[in-house]
Amino acid sequence: MNHARIVPHGSQEELAQETSRRVITVLEQAQDERGEATLVLTGGSMGNKVIQAIANDPDSALVDWSRVNVWWSDERFVPGADSERNGVQAADAAQGQLDLEWDRIHPIAASDEMSTAEEASADYREELATAAEQEGSDSGLPYFDLMLLSLGPDTHVASLFPGREEVTVTSTPVMAVHDSPKPPPTRVTMTLPAINSAERVWLLVAGSAKAEALAAIRDPEATPQSAPGSAVRGTEETLLLVTEDALPGLPQD
Repeated sequence: MNHARIVPHGSQEELAQETSRRVITVLEQAQDERGEATLVLTGGSMGNKVIQAIANDPDSALVDWSRVNVWWSDERFVPGADSERNGVQAADAAQGQLDLEWDRIHPIAASDEMSTAEEASADYREELATAAEQEGSDSGLPYFDLMLLSLGPDTHVASLFPGREEVTVTSTPVMAVHDSPKPPPTRVTMTLPAINSAERVWLLVAGSAKAEALAAIRDPEATPQSAPGSAVRGTEETLLLVTEDALPGLPQD
């Protein structure tokens, strides 16, 4: 992952606030260029802090939130109101302060809506394909201006965990995950081809507990199987947005 640019921050609060400003700038520019913008959200405490920072940022008024499309890179396959769901946590973090249009919000189906994670995956693939077709694309994926991801202490991103077959899948943009090493065990995730289709991929890395993971994904010998986070990259930009306490284990370029 030596292609990625590292942007250090003094604290998690600074990381959330600075990332908020970056997100707002990207969405504003996308709307100027295309009339709309598309953001893919991540779960995790840092991802939710960024959403909260965006909601509280006065500059968020520069974005027409009614023209922002929102997707998720992965989701826990649990009931729709379960606090484990990334979508529920994101809604709590936004506190109703972003004037989003429901038709542009694309949650992954929950376990009380679909019988299996496979059905939920197929449903999300269809929803992505429909959005892509509306944009005039036959790729099966809409245009993603920005993909936000969180790096796990084991180097996982979305629900792509090291040593798992999901990391190697290229035949589908979305798939089910069973027996996840991190609970809950059943999930739905975008695969690497879908993640890497985004124009910008930003990886949030916060806290000293992530130092070894950050070093691992920067290791020149890292592979998607050994460190899934090493395999993410945007078509135009890849950023590692990190706190300084996550840097000590980082190998030199």
